[in-house]
Amino acid sequence: MMRALWTAGSGMVAQQANVDVISNNLANVNTTGFKKSRTDFQDLMYQTIRQAGAATGADTQLPTGIQIGHGVRQVATQKIYTPGNFQQTGNPLDLAIEGDGFFQITLPDGTLAYTRDGAFKKDAQGRIVTSEGYPLEPQIIIPENATELSISADGRVTAKIPNQTDPQDLGQIQIVRFINPAGLDSIGRNLLKETAASGAPVVMNPGTDGAGTLVQQYLEMSNVQVVEEMVNMIVAQRAYEINAKAITTADDMLGQVANLKR
Repeated sequence: MMRALWTAGSGMVAQQANVDVISNNLANVNTTGFKKSRTDFQDLMYQTIRQAGAATGADTQLPTGIQIGHGVRQVATQKIYTPGNFQQTGNPLDLAIEGDGFFQITLPDGTLAYTRDGAFKKDAQGRIVTSEGYPLEPQIIIPENATELSISADGRVTAKIPNQTDPQDLGQIQIVRFINPAGLDSIGRNLLKETAASGAPVVMNPGTDGAGTLVQQYLEMSNVQVVEEMVNMIVAQRAYEINAKAITTADDMLGQVANLKR
């Protein structure tokens, strides 16, 4: 009976972790560029009481064996990089990536982070920055007197300057791709960091070699589907309850055995 207690207990722990992931998805349903996570589980080791295929006679063998499992464990939380819906904002510094790719952001320590959040602003120096004030890489500086800022699908940034006939070229926005974006490390603030699992970033201009293109005055919203997450929450809750019931049942049976020994 003790095995049943530990097995059901592992199920409760796993479903608690599952609810934690679902709750984070729901909490970020309105977070720009957020990608939902999915919890992956594996069964634990098995106790083999009778081996399948063991001989039972000169010409006969067991068609099946007897194995008793020891529960479940959480092995991964995987980011799902399906696209979110695009929302038109009318803000010339709002950008969405239509397709694969991430914006490059320079952190205060000089390292690079990556994001799908294109809700950019302009700081006191005219640099294009995130909501935290971290500059876009490569840096693009918008002159104070610039008007009619335009960002093309391939990342060219231009603006009208007073007393100039032609628009002034301000720079080129580049994006990066990863061979395994699910391996990126989430560090909060809508930022991701490179890891050994993600592979090295491949820098390219938007629209080249399979990279996505930029859409100005739009933002990519979260890809969390509230109804789907609510259904997942109900399933996890019911699984938690049935594991709790299994613990109660095993405890009752242990109590009955103890009473018989008196």
